[in-house]
Amino acid sequence: MTATIISGKEVASQIRSELKQEVDQLIQQGVQPGLAVILVGDDPASHSYVKGKEKASIELNFYSEVHRLSADVSEQEVLSLIDRFNRDPKIHGILVQLPLPAHISEKAVIQAIDPQKDVDGFHPVNVGNLYTGLPAFLPCTPHGVIQMLKRSGVQIAGKNAVVIGRSNIVGKPMAQLLLAENATVTICHSRTKDLTSFTKQADILVAAVGRAGTVTADMVKPGAAVVDVGVNRVDGKLVGDCLFDEVSQVAGLITPVPGGVGPMTITMLMYNTVESAKRSLVR
Repeated sequence: MTATIISGKEVASQIRSELKQEVDQLIQQGVQPGLAVILVGDDPASHSYVKGKEKASIELNFYSEVHRLSADVSEQEVLSLIDRFNRDPKIHGILVQLPLPAHISEKAVIQAIDPQKDVDGFHPVNVGNLYTGLPAFLPCTPHGVIQMLKRSGVQIAGKNAVVIGRSNIVGKPMAQLLLAENATVTICHSRTKDLTSFTKQADILVAAVGRAGTVTADMVKPGAAVVDVGVNRVDGKLVGDCLFDEVSQVAGLITPVPGGVGPMTITMLMYNTVESAKRSLVR
C-alpha cells in the first residue's frame, strides 16, 4: 500500500479561490478586509512566515500593514500598537508573530488583542468559546487540518483519532476540533506510556510534537489518515514528525512536509480575517 498524498498546496489554493470571491463581494459592500502584523526581532523563521502572510494578503486584495520592530522594543510599545489596531476600523485582524523576545510577555500581548480581531484564535475568549461550542476564531493550524481531512474525503465522525502533542497552539485545539466533528479523541504526549498501543488504534493520527522521527511505520494502523504537523530541520532538510518514506507505505492518506499543513496555516489566517470583516458588517 502506498498512501494517497494530501496536498496542502492544493487545498489551500481551493480555499483561497473561494476567499477571493468573498473579498470581492465585501469590497463591493465597502469593506476591504484588513490585516495588521507585528513582528519583533530578527528571527529568520518568523521573518519568513511574515513574508508569506504579507504575500497572501496582497494576493487576496487585503488592506495590509506589517510592522517590523527591533528586538529591544519595549513591551509597552507593542501593547500601544495593538491598542491602535484595536481601535482602527480598517483593521479586522491583528497578528503578533510568535515567539517574542524574553522581556515581552506573550500572555500580556495575546490578551491585549481585541477578541473580535484575534485571527490567530489565541485569546482566552476565543479559546473558551471553542471549548464551549460558541462562535470563535479557530486556531489556524488545527482548523487547516480539519479542512484538509474534510476536503480529502476523510470521514471524521465515529472514528478513533489520536493527537500526539498537547500545545496550546496545536495539540489541545486539534483534539477539541476533532471532538467537535464527533471523533473519539485521545491526546498523547511525552509522558504517555506505550505510545504505539494508542497510535495503532488511530483511524486519524495527528503528529504535532516537533521532533523528527517520532512516528514510525510500526506505530500506524494500516489505511489510517496521518497528518504531520511537525516542522524540523535534519541535515539542512525540512522534515516532519513522521518518517515519511516508511509511514507512507502503511497509511491510507498522509500529508507531506513541506507542502502539507504549512500552506494551510496561512490560508486559515486569511479565512479568519475575512470572517472578521464579514462580522464587522453586522456589528
